[in-house]
Amino acid sequence: MTTTRETPVRLTQYAHGGGCACKIPPGELEAVLGGLARPADAGDGNLLVGLATGDDAAVVALPAGGGASAGAVVSTADFFTPVVDDPYDWGRIAAANALSDVYAMGGRPLVAVNLLAWPRDVLSFDLAREVLRGGLDIATEAGCHVGGGHSVDDPEPKYGMAVTGLADPARLLRNDAGRPGTPLSLTKPLGLGVLNNRHKATGERFEQAVATMVALNRDASAAALAAGATCATDVTGFGLLGHLHKLARASGVTAVVDTAAVPYLDGAWEAVRDGYVSGGTRRNLEWVAPFTDFGRADDDTRLLLADAQTSGGLLVAGEVPGAPVVGELVPLREHSVVLG
Repeated sequence: MTTTRETPVRLTQYAHGGGCACKIPPGELEAVLGGLARPADAGDGNLLVGLATGDDAAVVALPAGGGASAGAVVSTADFFTPVVDDPYDWGRIAAANALSDVYAMGGRPLVAVNLLAWPRDVLSFDLAREVLRGGLDIATEAGCHVGGGHSVDDPEPKYGMAVTGLADPARLLRNDAGRPGTPLSLTKPLGLGVLNNRHKATGERFEQAVATMVALNRDASAAALAAGATCATDVTGFGLLGHLHKLARASGVTAVVDTAAVPYLDGAWEAVRDGYVSGGTRRNLEWVAPFTDFGRADDDTRLLLADAQTSGGLLVAGEVPGAPVVGELVPLREHSVVLG
């Protein structure tokens, strides 16, 4: 297929969903994964983070002589359908999103391989090349090698990366390490899902959303580690409420959110009020409702807090310089998340 400036290809129109909003709903995913977790000490005992807590990536300790650890390997994979129409931007966003899982564990990415699904009889490979170029540029910015990858012919375009990183096993960021009395910091504003959904529906381009999604979580991760944080997760397809619930559940605490302190992108409130809410966001809200005390939060606030983010920020148990404190962890209550 050829494209011209007069009739540009809108990649989002070739996808049933967009970005991390196309994830399998969290409730359904947990039902599928139930019973598949293995004890962390299975085999040689080097698996530090596995399936049990639903963390952002797997972490395996590298053995050294005398039983000591020589470090740890962080492994993850993430890919999704087009979240924006521009192929280069989509590549950048998808790469930043995949790399984020390593940063969310306190690691640094070392090497990535591309994951590409492409409708070869429908979309030009010139567009695919732009997607891959975007991913390569972001990986280069992160100091991460790209060593090839895997591609398949698929009716729907998808792109992402499998990333391998390194970490200090004594200085990991985990979602099960939250402790009562710890503040919660959020390093990127919310609203990416509703703005991306508006873009998909109308073609409007939101530069503030693109800039947020392509921004690496590298500096936020380093700042969290420097501040002594041990607990974090990134906020992506399950929304702030979904990821916060998983963190609180894994840590055995309750998270209290100051809804007035949560930052939002320009245009986010207007987008939710105009109805640009994805099915993924509504499923997120339905999933977290039994575990959440919504207080006086209205419907729009609930939807934005559950908004399915793509390449969102880090949610850190601790204070991160420059990031707003949006709540705190407290001893376990009836609900895992309480809105105040």
